[in-house]
Amino acid sequence: MRDKYAHSRRSPSGFVLPAPPPVVVAPKEGVVASSFLDQDRAYFHAYSHVGIHEEMIKDRARTDAYRDAIFFHADYIRDKVVMDVGCGTGILSIFCAYAGARKVHAVDASAIAVQAREVVKANNLSDVITVHHGRVEDLQIFEEVDVIVSEWMGYMLLYELYMAPITNAEKYSECIDFWRSVYGIDMSAMLPLAKQCSFEEPCIETVPAESVLSWPIVIKQIDCNTVTVRELETVKADFSVSSIMMAPLHGFCIWFDVSFGTRVLQETDLQSDSSLDSSFSGENDNNGNSRTKKRANPSDCIVLSTAPDSTPTHWAQTILYVYDPIEVKQDQEISGSIELSQSKENPRFLNIHLKYRSGNRECVKESVMR
Repeated sequence: MRDKYAHSRRSPSGFVLPAPPPVVVAPKEGVVASSFLDQDRAYFHAYSHVGIHEEMIKDRARTDAYRDAIFFHADYIRDKVVMDVGCGTGILSIFCAYAGARKVHAVDASAIAVQAREVVKANNLSDVITVHHGRVEDLQIFEEVDVIVSEWMGYMLLYELYMAPITNAEKYSECIDFWRSVYGIDMSAMLPLAKQCSFEEPCIETVPAESVLSWPIVIKQIDCNTVTVRELETVKADFSVSSIMMAPLHGFCIWFDVSFGTRVLQETDLQSDSSLDSSFSGENDNNGNSRTKKRANPSDCIVLSTAPDSTPTHWAQTILYVYDPIEVKQDQEISGSIELSQSKENPRFLNIHLKYRSGNRECVKESVMR
């Protein structure tokens, strides 16, 4: 739905078989969507910077998961034609070549494709990997593609999408309470502006597990084999959780987990449409919310988690900070609803509408993930 680096943030990633199509808003008939073309140019230009690719590749949890998923699904790749959409430096294309792909078409619309060609050449893989510089929508190749590999996941996006309330007194003190007294001067008149500037948009931060106030709820569970574009245009969920401690509620934390399917493919797996489905299950509390997240045996499933209690990744977590904290007691209910929808002005942006209530407080927060 969106990309982080389009505005000097960080980048999406992911690996699926097959990859879902991009979310596109079609222009009205007869109208040239020049604004969308401009947005695309800015989006792809951001990926020309080596720092973006360095950060993603250095994220071992991410890169190891993709590499392992490719090698463990080598039966799908060996002697096949693969397309790597958004190939970046070409690292996934090279993994596919090592997994036995007969041909790999590596596609990237940013200028990093120039460096990707040199990387492929330096590894003596030019006879297997062809790097195409351009948008995948404009690409013409004259052979059938068997497998699509794509790094597509952005902040809050999306396989199983979780949310939980958090407390973060240090952040609030640093950004807001600072203005209450500056060199002995009462500058509390700055508080409304400070809250707006600090917390209007979602923040990308690593949240310690001990700051999470409740068991998480699942906002959205997605099967990449069957999901449609329309399903992702708007995602809604109601929630009701109980605080596991007494602390101020400072915001809501959102993260995602991805399952890359079974580690060892059996013949029955190849005959089943669900062989690459997520292998998560969970117990529900009295409100129907997931209390625990039970994963399949690690020997059977490759899981990339961006949760607060997992190895930190370059995605960190996405935080929706509230403007005014709510003091909650242990076992106090925190409820409400969240809606994520694709922006009509820019299809890469995400509109967020959050309603939350606890005790005698009920609030609404609207934000845009740019």
